[in-house]
Amino acid sequence: MYYVLLFLHVFVSISMIGIVLLQSGKGAEMGASFGAGGSQTVFGASGGNTFMNKMTTGAAILFMLTSLTLAHLSSSKNSSSIMSSKSAPAAPAQKSAPAAPAQQAPAPAAPAK
Repeated sequence: MYYVLLFLHVFVSISMIGIVLLQSGKGAEMGASFGAGGSQTVFGASGGNTFMNKMTTGAAILFMLTSLTLAHLSSSKNSSSIMSSKSAPAAPAQKSAPAAPAQQAPAPAAPAK
């Protein structure tokens, strides 16, 4: 179920991006820039809810619902941290004065034959 919901969430988010990009802006016509934008609509200057506005609203609602459901499912899983099996590192030892390197005697030369 989690993966089906995740697939639906990704599909809705991509669809919502596409729907928003397909919509025309609020003053897209040339007449709207000169004040004639309100005369071209039946519902006045604000316009009505078009099909694209309803699709955007529906996609936004589905996106919110899938987001909340995925968050709830993720938090309610009995998940453990990947760090739960690791123990805390030991505290580093106090550093003392550096020890002098041990001097080694030179190795005896091999007898010549």
